[in-house]
Amino acid sequence: MQFSENSRVWVYQADRKLSDSETQQVQIQLDNFAKSWTAHNNQLKAKAEVRYNRFLILVVDEGQAGASGCSIDKSVRFIKDIEQQFNINLLDRFNLAYRQGEEVLSAPRNDFEALLKQGNINTNTIVFNNMVQNLKELQTKWEVPFKDSWHIQLFGNLVVG
Repeated sequence: MQFSENSRVWVYQADRKLSDSETQQVQIQLDNFAKSWTAHNNQLKAKAEVRYNRFLILVVDEGQAGASGCSIDKSVRFIKDIEQQFNINLLDRFNLAYRQGEEVLSAPRNDFEALLKQGNINTNTIVFNNMVQNLKELQTKWEVPFKDSWHIQLFGNLVVG
C-alpha cells in the first residue's frame, strides 16, 4: 500500500527500549489498530510500526479520509492502553532520544542537559525530532544532528565546545 509523503504522522517514544518480544506484541496491536481505525465511520488509510524497539509511529494518508478529533482521541486512548499494558511512558515529550553509536538511548530533560554539559551529547549527535508532521518529514527530519534540530534552540547554550 502506497502512502503519500504528505500523510500525517504521530511519533510516540517509549521511555525505555522494548524487548524483542514486547516489540512483536506491540506491532500486532498496532497493526490491528491501524486496520480498524476510523473517522466518522470511514476507514482510515493507516499503518503503524515500531522502530528501534522504542518508537511507535502512526501514519494516516488523508487522501482517502481525514483524521478527525474523534479518531485522534481513539489513537491517544490506544496509546494509553499500550502504556499501561507494557508499563512504559509514551506521552512524555521531554524524554529525549539520541544515538550513541548504533544504540538509541533516551533521557529525561534534566539528564539530557547534564549529558550536554559533560560533552556526551554534542552538535553532531543524532537526535530524534518526534514533532515531525508527515511522512516526508519522518524520512528527512526525524533523525538529525543536534545542530539541525529544534533541540538546539532549547539547549544550544549548554553545548560544550
